[in-house]
Amino acid sequence: QVHLVECGGGLVQAGCSLRLSCTASGRTLNRVGMGWFRQAPGKEREFVAGSKWIGSNVYSTKYADSVKGRFAISRNNAENTVFLDMNSLQPEDTAVYYCAASSSRQLEKSYDVAAWGQGTQVTGSS
Repeated sequence: QVHLVECGGGLVQAGCSLRLSCTASGRTLNRVGMGWFRQAPGKEREFVAGSKWIGSNVYSTKYADSVKGRFAISRNNAENTVFLDMNSLQPEDTAVYYCAASSSRQLEKSYDVAAWGQGTQVTGSS
């Protein structure tokens, strides 16, 4: 059973950057999709970024339109860790961010998710 632990949330001023990390234990995740979702108060959980395993050590990425060009997902397979680099944070990015692991190659929808992290709060202040 995979266990995901997120780190790196916090309060940042608008326009600043933050890096989230998610480390997995219990299973290596280099051959499955990994991603990040977020849930703002009063809203449904939404997809933010996904890393799809193409084959060998090749991955493709996908982003929500709202974060495209500002956020970047990456992996360190040696450490079984996935990152979310968030730049130019805005107040509307405020949410609890969840790391997620798929049981297949891709992760773009909630139904792809096989395991969730506990969530970490990110707050962009104006």
